Amino acid sequence: MNPLSDVNLRPYPLLEVEDLSVSFPVSGGLGLKKRSVQAVNNVSLHINAGETLGLVGESGSGKSTLGRAMLHLENTSAGRVRFNGQLITGGMKPDIARLRQQTAMIFQDPFSSLNPRQTIGESIGEVLRVHHKVAKGNIPARINTLLTLVGLSPEHATRRPQALSGGQCQRAGIARALAIEPRLIVADECVAALDVSIQAQIINLLMDLRESMGLAILFIAHDLAIVRRLCDRVAVMYLGKIVESGPTQTVFNAPRHPYTAALVAAIPEIDPDRPLPEHPLQGEPPSPVSLPAGCAFHPRCAFAIDACRHGTAPETRHIADHAFACVLDGHSSEGVYPKTEGMLHEAKAF
Repeated sequence: MNPLSDVNLRPYPLLEVEDLSVSFPVSGGLGLKKRSVQAVNNVSLHINAGETLGLVGESGSGKSTLGRAMLHLENTSAGRVRFNGQLITGGMKPDIARLRQQTAMIFQDPFSSLNPRQTIGESIGEVLRVHHKVAKGNIPARINTLLTLVGLSPEHATRRPQALSGGQCQRAGIARALAIEPRLIVADECVAALDVSIQAQIINLLMDLRESMGLAILFIAHDLAIVRRLCDRVAVMYLGKIVESGPTQTVFNAPRHPYTAALVAAIPEIDPDRPLPEHPLQGEPPSPVSLPAGCAFHPRCAFAIDACRHGTAPETRHIADHAFACVLDGHSSEGVYPKTEGMLHEAKAF
């Protein structure tokens, strides 16, 4: 077989991001030079069909901005986004329209994401009409089917958001997202505002929908315990950059970046015999307007060396499907990172 034809037969990732950047202007005051914040900085990642990718990091790391930019809901300053092999960034309007017909977003606040003047049925019906998913006469039946699918009853169609609980509103939001029959859902902190027991129900719902409908999910979160349970792969973001990515169990069991190791070691655990992290994450991220030289994490890293503090940001290294951006490799057979060995043990103990 012609090797070139074999390459052409390989399926594209469902969504592929290459060197994507998003910047926002920052007011410097009267007479001062205009500055910008690089909210997303040369990010590359991909999501395969039917896969769940977790995107984690502290607040302000750029996770939500990246998720919105991937769906063309945020203007990009550089880079490319492809959906099913088709270029979207800088692409034609029909391509962008096709993207929005096959992708949906679930937002953090289940109340504000729904129109308070509309009933749940009207909110879902509007999506069905705009995207011409079913004939007009079949819309009520489709609304009932979607509500049942997410664990609500058809009676909820007549209620407004303020008459529902937070968990019910989030289920309604998921039903609305499913109305367009998406191939990809971006879930942006979709359980952060819910009680723990309700969080578990929504996560179980997403897992069931992924299996039954073959959905791909970008799950944006700061709760690593949920990500470990739900996601096939995980990408760790810090100040606009992906500092580590790979299969979830690989990243959690053997983190190769000190930031990832600190996040994993800090996951709350009920076990009273588990010691507190020896090297907890200290301080706050530096200002994104004025990033430090070298690795942006070095002011908070207990293991930073001179190479971390100067020059450009570390290049991304790859070991199989595990990628990381850190110079503390050590090249030792005794441990992935001798300088972060304590944090590595803490992470493995989780």
